[in-house]
Amino acid sequence: MAKLKNKLQVINEHAAGIDIGSRQIFISVPNKEVKSFYTFTSSFNNAITYLKENNITSVAMESTGVYWVTLYVMLDQAGFDVCLVKSTMVKNVPGRKTDVADCQWIQQLHSYGLLRASFIPDDNTRKIRSYVRLRRTNIRLGADNIQRAQKALDLMNIKLHFVINQINGVSGMRIIKAILSGEHDPLKLVDLCDIQILRKKKDLVIESLYGNFREEQLFALKQAIDAYEFYQKQVLDCDKQIEALLNNITFNIPYPKSIKKPKPIRHNKPQIDNLHPSLMKLTNGNDPSQITGMTDSTLLQIISEVGTDMSKWPTVKHFTSWLGLAPNSHQSGITKKKKLFRHNSIAGQIFRISAQTLVLSKYNALGAFYRRLQAKKGKLTAMKATARKLAVIYYNVMTKGVEYVEYGINNYEQKIKEQRIKYLQKQAIRYGFNLTPLLE
Repeated sequence: MAKLKNKLQVINEHAAGIDIGSRQIFISVPNKEVKSFYTFTSSFNNAITYLKENNITSVAMESTGVYWVTLYVMLDQAGFDVCLVKSTMVKNVPGRKTDVADCQWIQQLHSYGLLRASFIPDDNTRKIRSYVRLRRTNIRLGADNIQRAQKALDLMNIKLHFVINQINGVSGMRIIKAILSGEHDPLKLVDLCDIQILRKKKDLVIESLYGNFREEQLFALKQAIDAYEFYQKQVLDCDKQIEALLNNITFNIPYPKSIKKPKPIRHNKPQIDNLHPSLMKLTNGNDPSQITGMTDSTLLQIISEVGTDMSKWPTVKHFTSWLGLAPNSHQSGITKKKKLFRHNSIAGQIFRISAQTLVLSKYNALGAFYRRLQAKKGKLTAMKATARKLAVIYYNVMTKGVEYVEYGINNYEQKIKEQRIKYLQKQAIRYGFNLTPLLE
């Protein structure tokens, strides 16, 4: 019997591999020794010239830190087909691991067509993503300083943050600034609260404002509040940049025929004029912000990560897998193998946060689904499964123009009841029984 010889065929004849470091890059082209270049801009231009001289049309490189970003953009602008790959795809280098061996291994794999390119959004999406991520960082840093302010209040035994939900709200900031100005009388400070707080818990607010005012803790409180207000200004500056960019991108895009009223945004609302119409222009009138647990703020964050061209993911399963929300399956035969936890992409984490907002919802079906699964398999599984449902709905809205309709918890519970009855009927028939409903 003749032996079958399987031989890999070269698919990309004019392919190069690049290993990127903080100081140098190493380039491997077919039939030549590896050449290194520094990471200066002029050196990148020399590297591009070297690739063109060797008739290279396609380049593969590993996504190392942030060092790949500039070179990727320059190669893309120079007309190369750039394949950015994860480190896990090229880590198994035979023999001793060196920068020279790495780039040769990348070039060899790419020439055989064995590398899968990572998703890189278009230039406008990358710009939005940069501003949105910076905005999210500033919000987080601002929240850190609110925690510092709460610590300073605790050290003075002022329990305002236990009585008022958010000390960075209007009433809380009025009281704190009055304290920093030298007013320490609780009976005068309480009058700075909103009328709704005074009606419900005026006495508690007064009690919480009696404390041991110390100079060093008042200084720490002032530092924390000043830093918080600084980061709030940084967030506002990011909003202005996002607004200008959205206006520029959507300038020549016509308004959709019908736009639904946007849902209110409770926390960290972007101060962007005409945010909802701009987003609807980008999505061609498809409105994922109407999905339960999502708002225009959520939609802006998702678009900044995945863009609006969903054709990058042929099916919804490709999309949820890329998000890190697909169920894990690590089994060989009858043996289940252990595998390290797979971290989410940032886009997947946005869907998880949206799912988390549904925990206490009392009237929608997704909230009931979350609680039902949580009771069976725990919080983490329930959150991931609910996030996946949100991602599936999002994909269908964006690709098929499906309009999301919330049927409510009663409809969901009725469907669950029908499924259980159907299952019981099958089991009864299987074991030779008949189910008879009880007469009411």
